[in-house]
Amino acid sequence: MRPRSVSYDYVLILATVAVLFAISVLCIYGMFAFKFAQIQNLPPAAKLAHMERLNRLAAPLIIALITLLGICIPKRLLPTRWLNRFAVLLLATAGTVGGVYGVRPALLVILTASLVLQLAVLALAVAGSGLLRFERSGYWLRLGSTLMHLGLILFVLDLFFFRRPLLHLALFWTTTVATTAGMLCCFYAQPLARLVQKKKGPPAP
Repeated sequence: MRPRSVSYDYVLILATVAVLFAISVLCIYGMFAFKFAQIQNLPPAAKLAHMERLNRLAAPLIIALITLLGICIPKRLLPTRWLNRFAVLLLATAGTVGGVYGVRPALLVILTASLVLQLAVLALAVAGSGLLRFERSGYWLRLGSTLMHLGLILFVLDLFFFRRPLLHLALFWTTTVATTAGMLCCFYAQPLARLVQKKKGPPAP
């Protein structure tokens, strides 16, 4: 029997889950370390050192997550051979920007490209286009997955602009709405499909 090949999507999913898990573990560690070390009672310099240490640990994970997003999003639109080329082009562009302007602008390039592509995917998903590539079929599952990916991109983008109150609040609430709507569409895909079908009425004989 031939061994079952591992799909490109599966590898990307595993990598994304691993990075998100590592970020979650780091966040939990940071909270308990803050509590048990009584960092809130330490001098300001010690607090800043604690935050800087956590930021150094989180930085490579955030970079990895943003890079994975930049590769994952186009897979809905592009075949694998073009996806590889797009990933190389995107990373080369981000690397060039990073070499000239620094890491932050390079990551913003990847996030901006991901956001533009995801908005295009969302428009096609809402329209029910057959051009999109998903592991699962079903209108509401596809729409829910698209909205959750959009929420994830906006969440990471919000990390870049949290010092700008108005933009931060707009991104935060847009992230919340997109993620919540996406989960509802995925979890209640079948009831939503039946509800829409009921409103349309039975198919003509």
